[in-house]
Amino acid sequence: HVQLVESGGGSVEVGGSLRLSCAASGITYGSNCMGWFLQAPGKVREGVAAIDSGGFANYAYSVKGRFTISKDNAKNTLYLQMNSLKPEDTAMYYCAVPRGCWRPPPLVLTEYNYWGQGTQVTVS
Repeated sequence: HVQLVESGGGSVEVGGSLRLSCAASGITYGSNCMGWFLQAPGKVREGVAAIDSGGFANYAYSVKGRFTISKDNAKNTLYLQMNSLKPEDTAMYYCAVPRGCWRPPPLVLTEYNYWGQGTQVTVS
């Protein structure tokens, strides 16, 4: 049974930082890609960043240079460090596990089949 639990969301001022965490269980953590997605109100869920088992990362253009994805295999935890936050980053953020893993790690919604419940990030 795959379980993904996000935490670390909240409200932050423009230009501020947040670090999201995703505790994973029920997967072969070290061998999987994992990703972060965001969904703003009324919009389609979209990929933000993904990482493979070797630490190779893939980022959406809108967050390159501001967000960093990482993972701690010993803790089975995925992270998203978000810096220089903008109002347009306001969204629900989800961690997810895809059906397969390759390079670059996928950012396409339909490639993912396990999802967490999400954590809200508000930038104002």
